[in-house]
Amino acid sequence: MHLSRSLTLAAVSLLLLAAAPREQGSSKQLAGTWTLVLCDNVYPDGRRVQLYGPEPQGLLMFDAQGRYSLHILRAGRARFASNDKSQGTPEEYKATVQGSNSHFGRYTVDGATGTLTFHIDHASFPNWEGTGQQRAFTLTGDELAYTVPVPTSGGATAVGEVKWRRVRQAPSPAPR
Repeated sequence: MHLSRSLTLAAVSLLLLAAAPREQGSSKQLAGTWTLVLCDNVYPDGRRVQLYGPEPQGLLMFDAQGRYSLHILRAGRARFASNDKSQGTPEEYKATVQGSNSHFGRYTVDGATGTLTFHIDHASFPNWEGTGQQRAFTLTGDELAYTVPVPTSGGATAVGEVKWRRVRQAPSPAPR
């Protein structure tokens, strides 16, 4: 009888653990500020293309109410010779568009499937406006990694790989 009861308790415990919401992958876990580590396109042959150069710059912010803002820039972009955004050359405009990506809106997390969905209000790539962009993701400590099944550039066979690192607040100085 004792063994039967122990097995029943163990089975119930396992069921409760399986049904409990996983903290990893919840929107609560993502809330905060993240800096870009990597933003590459990966091709079926294993080739990688660094879309924003070897040291891409970026900032991703998730708030606790389900809003986000994402910005990615190529480091060392050339300045406009005219010092006027409305007076750029075709080459300057092309470099600016290809050297940046940003969007903002709402986000949702499905911990059960390990997906993060960006519900995009506005984007520097207008084709993404009003869409839901779903990403398979992992959250390991202070690293958030996700894949982009159809990146904004790179062709139909490319898959984007993006990694972010959480920004940790420095402790506040003690009052004097």
